[in-house]
Amino acid sequence: MGQKVNPIGLRLGIVENWRSNWFATKKEFKDLLKEDILIRDYIKKRYPRGSITKIEIEKTDSIRIRIYTTRPGVVLGRRGTEINKLRDELYEMFKKQIYIDCIEVNPPGLSAQFLADSIVIQLEKRVPHRQAIKKAMDLAMQSGAQGVKVRISGRIAGAEIARSEQYIVGKVPLHTLRAKIDYATSTAFTRSGTVGVKVWVYLGEVLEEKGEKDATNA
Repeated sequence: MGQKVNPIGLRLGIVENWRSNWFATKKEFKDLLKEDILIRDYIKKRYPRGSITKIEIEKTDSIRIRIYTTRPGVVLGRRGTEINKLRDELYEMFKKQIYIDCIEVNPPGLSAQFLADSIVIQLEKRVPHRQAIKKAMDLAMQSGAQGVKVRISGRIAGAEIARSEQYIVGKVPLHTLRAKIDYATSTAFTRSGTVGVKVWVYLGEVLEEKGEKDATNA
């Protein structure tokens, strides 16, 4: 089971939190979900690939957006000009009060999205795929990851027949629900077609605090 499903979705409520936090009636649900998709797509297209690693959205009467980024200077702009412009643009789109928090991801080598995007950027520059993957995996392990898995699929290196290749360093226990695993995908648009990249980063086990465990057993 752990091999087949999205490892973040499998761990929701265990070691992962929901990326969207809001409540809706059956009638409102489709509109709020569409809002979420539009916000995420708009922010990702507005900034360079590799700069945004995760977006969290909370909704009440207003919308609070948390942008996790490896390049806070790019997201904020000089004296906050870029983030203020983004806030005004989103207000014009949805006519709701918008709050935006910018959170730096450090080290970036522990972010699966950053690693996937960095591999994709190199593939589009025609860097050999093994070299691009090795560089990303080395960065993750040097940053403190306990394991990395990369799967690449498509017409790799311009081959006539599409295939998949998989590379693993360290351990990535997909069946262990208390294992904190970051997961992301990205797509490279090369001359010979699209190449999909999936990255799993194992960050270690999340253990219960002793006080919580005692309270559960009581």
